[in-house]
Amino acid sequence: MSGARSSRPTQADIARLAGVSQPTVSLVLGGNKAGMTLSEATRRKVLKAAESLGYVPDPIARRLSRRQNNLLGLYTFTATFPTDVQHSYYPFLVGVEEESAVQGYDLLLFTSSSSTESGTNEVLNRVRLADGCLFLGRHVPEAAMSRFLDDGYPVVYIGRHDELGERLPYVGADYVSASGAVVRRLAEAGHRHLLYLREHDDAPASVDREAGVVAAATDAGVRAEVVRTDGGDVDTGRLRAWLDAGVTAIVAEETDTDIAVSAVECAARSAGLRCPDDFSLALLGDRVGRSPGLPALSGFAIPRREMGRAAVRILTGLVAGDESVPVRQVLPCPPLVGETVGPPP
Repeated sequence: MSGARSSRPTQADIARLAGVSQPTVSLVLGGNKAGMTLSEATRRKVLKAAESLGYVPDPIARRLSRRQNNLLGLYTFTATFPTDVQHSYYPFLVGVEEESAVQGYDLLLFTSSSSTESGTNEVLNRVRLADGCLFLGRHVPEAAMSRFLDDGYPVVYIGRHDELGERLPYVGADYVSASGAVVRRLAEAGHRHLLYLREHDDAPASVDREAGVVAAATDAGVRAEVVRTDGGDVDTGRLRAWLDAGVTAIVAEETDTDIAVSAVECAARSAGLRCPDDFSLALLGDRVGRSPGLPALSGFAIPRREMGRAAVRILTGLVAGDESVPVRQVLPCPPLVGETVGPPP
């Protein structure tokens, strides 16, 4: 019968082998956060002894010493946490989950289940159960975020946000460049009168898209009208009036509700109009889950999954105190050719 299996080596074992005290081993392996002076020779002896013994830090003890739980929070501002694969938030969640597993963190999921400000603030306060928190939503609760940042609590937004100036870490999508590329494609196809249809909400993502449309249209010498809608005011009569006035292409804002583009599609079906035969239709974004019977919309892809993963990498870096981590990233949006853009009728 073979001998009993040896127990895992401890810091005391390393201290005996290296000929140093156990507190010295703790300082070397723990990153010397106390700032005590240790010679390079001592540090090398400890590391060599640890390597020869096959020492692996106890993850529970390490978390306790750092006062961390190895938990990341994820907060969304939707009434029901979006788990439907057709929901625009779903790819973000997949990326967050994948990268959290790679980084060795578990997830705590939070959602704004209350319609009152006090209820939302209560949930926001509970996110401190995690070592840091990701936020996903069109707007920033500025007072709560300011408190987190003032306290040094690690937070990262998925989506570009400048409501707090340079203070708030985020991973965004380059909607300005991608929106401009859509307009340039329409201009190259021969369109000279565009209509940009967007919602009333002035979230940063909406502002970026409009800025890209207007700048590209100006550079290309194309007329671009900006129309805001709640979806209910776009009907067959209004669509035909736009086309009769010379509009040959409609560019619609993409949001998690897709109000603008859905209203245009509904009006076109009622009027018996087809894209791109009767007018071109482009979406500033991509629809998660293609609607049956509808052509694939031209536009650009939002790198949702990659944004989720990048946000986790930033957050884990902030939790670890890594000052080399870039706290603001903007990812490119690749074009989608689709089936709804062609030359003017």
